[in-house]
Amino acid sequence: MTDLSHISVVLPSLDPDEKLTAVIDGLLEYGFTDIILVNDGSKPENLHYFQDAERLHPQIHLLHHPVNKGKGAALKTAFRWFLANRPQGFGVVTVDGDNQHHPADTLACCEHMLKTNHCVLGCRDFTLDHVPPRSRFGNQTTSMVFKVFCGMTISDTQTGLRALTRDAVQVLVDVAGERFEYETNMLLAFKTKGIPFDEVKIRTVYIEENKSSHFRVIHDSWRIYKLILAHFFRYTASSLISALVDTGMYSLLSWSLRGLLSGFSLTAAAGVGARVVSSLLNFFMNKQLVFQTNVSVGRAMVRYYCLALPQMGAQVLLTQGLYTLLGIGDSAGLLRTVLYALVMTVLYFLSYMIQQRWVFAAQNSKSSKR
Repeated sequence: MTDLSHISVVLPSLDPDEKLTAVIDGLLEYGFTDIILVNDGSKPENLHYFQDAERLHPQIHLLHHPVNKGKGAALKTAFRWFLANRPQGFGVVTVDGDNQHHPADTLACCEHMLKTNHCVLGCRDFTLDHVPPRSRFGNQTTSMVFKVFCGMTISDTQTGLRALTRDAVQVLVDVAGERFEYETNMLLAFKTKGIPFDEVKIRTVYIEENKSSHFRVIHDSWRIYKLILAHFFRYTASSLISALVDTGMYSLLSWSLRGLLSGFSLTAAAGVGARVVSSLLNFFMNKQLVFQTNVSVGRAMVRYYCLALPQMGAQVLLTQGLYTLLGIGDSAGLLRTVLYALVMTVLYFLSYMIQQRWVFAAQNSKSSKR
């Protein structure tokens, strides 16, 4: 039997009912010996569930928020308590209090974490017939956005069943977010901080179509999606700033060198000088502000220019190829500009994906499925 004495269950709860009791009973039955239960500002009429759990089970340590602060805040409160009070703890496993995580699945995630020293996501199957349409659509959409904009393949982005190593908890406790968006930030931190993680398939349980969930579809979805899309918006801002610097440097160098050079030499010198300055600025902005990765500067810079130089050539070749294919001559100024912009836009998106997945990919990060 797996030794679970060094794993703490983190169980945040808001306005619980009898399902919380069932969750605790199941965890204890499967051998968990340390449960950090967090009351996130529940109503007075629901407090007896916490009090009964603490009174009946010495394995429970109860923490309180005087007012509702959000699931993210509750998780971080438990994480801080774990780090301060469980010095020998190997890690934690987060579980929802609505009885939709079977304790056998919780055990399986912990066993995989102990075996691999990786964080583990307990992932549901959203193709099953009994999955509520709202949940199926929401997860499939979020998974797609994660894949396109973050370069992460995660089959269940909204899972609350997560086994986290102590090293990961020490990082994740300082991640931003107080409500449901915190769980999204945790996933993004896996990538930016190079935290290895795996997926383990779990049961897909929905009780009364998840009516007990405190997730607010529009409000909380927006909080989540804006975090994911922030990478792309920062990338766009970085590109625009770099373009402005490039243009400004080109004008400055053209004016400064006009007494020394002329014609093609002047254009080439000003263009190369401007591109060197703007590309370095773009590189460091992307590394520190956009992708926020721990990859070494030298490794990332080599990859960045391995992408940037062919991209410049591709811009010229593809644009000229379109001109030739469509029979567009030098006099078609507006159409030539439109096609140039079209090619640049396509390469812009491709460059973002390559930078996300390769140039600034965090070191020591791994995602796999079982």
